[in-house]
Amino acid sequence: MNQRLLRIVCLGLGILFLVIGSIGVILPILPTTPFLLLASFFFAKGSEKFHRWLIHTKLYQNHIHEFVTTKAMTLKTKLTILLPASAMMILAIFICPVIYGQIVIVFLIIFKYYYFFFRIRTISPQMEGDS
Repeated sequence: MNQRLLRIVCLGLGILFLVIGSIGVILPILPTTPFLLLASFFFAKGSEKFHRWLIHTKLYQNHIHEFVTTKAMTLKTKLTILLPASAMMILAIFICPVIYGQIVIVFLIIFKYYYFFFRIRTISPQMEGDS
């Protein structure tokens, strides 16, 4: 894939994930942070200008700036991300007619909790502003 096409694809994905993350601010069932992290990643790969713009927006500052700079989250932030996503995955278990698919979803849920609680440092709310 040539460089120009790759940049266009990354920019398009960045815009898509930014829109989904923005919707997540309004709809509590849709987590905001993971989509904004993806948008930031794809903007960084696709356009320095868009990436600079994104990291200076209030949306970015309110939802992921702290995580990106400290690699840590408050327990409230972790639960805000995990619980709606888990609810959707549990719903998928009941909808999926294939037992192997259900098993994969259960392992994804377990991995997600393992990763958030053992790989991402938990900080107190007071430390959140002290970067």
